[in-house]
Amino acid sequence: MTDKSETLITNGAQVTLHFSLALTNGDLIDSNFDKKAATFRVGDGNMLPGFEQLLLGLRAHDEVDQTIPAAQAFGEPNPRNEQVFPLEKFDHLLEDDLVPTEVGSVVSFKDPGGFDLPGVVKEIGEKTIKIDFNHPLAGKDIIFKAKVLSILPAEEQAIEIKL
Repeated sequence: MTDKSETLITNGAQVTLHFSLALTNGDLIDSNFDKKAATFRVGDGNMLPGFEQLLLGLRAHDEVDQTIPAAQAFGEPNPRNEQVFPLEKFDHLLEDDLVPTEVGSVVSFKDPGGFDLPGVVKEIGEKTIKIDFNHPLAGKDIIFKAKVLSILPAEEQAIEIKL
């Protein structure tokens, strides 16, 4: 039987950890250090590759505290994700106060598949409104902290039994 404390995080390993994400100015984005730990399989798409990369090779009880450049975190802003709409398309919503009329407000649209697509109001002109559909953290370096609690090797499966 393998000594679990010697198991390294590799692609496909199941990892349980506490983590936090913060901006470089110290603003906390998310943290589960005071909540239930997160469990995921490396490479399953639940964590961004830039964050997973920092975990590879770590063992249980190891910690990481590193700044991830924007390009490896939530990406750089894409100017094509900023769209300008005629304000008249929103007239009926504006009358009913259903669309925020302030720069910085979040507006939710439905994509062709019916999924919510949030955007941030960037500009409101006399005849147009500019909406930014980039991820709100795009272009921002992220401080990633994590404490690895346990690792299940890729070849082993966890069985959860609820009593």
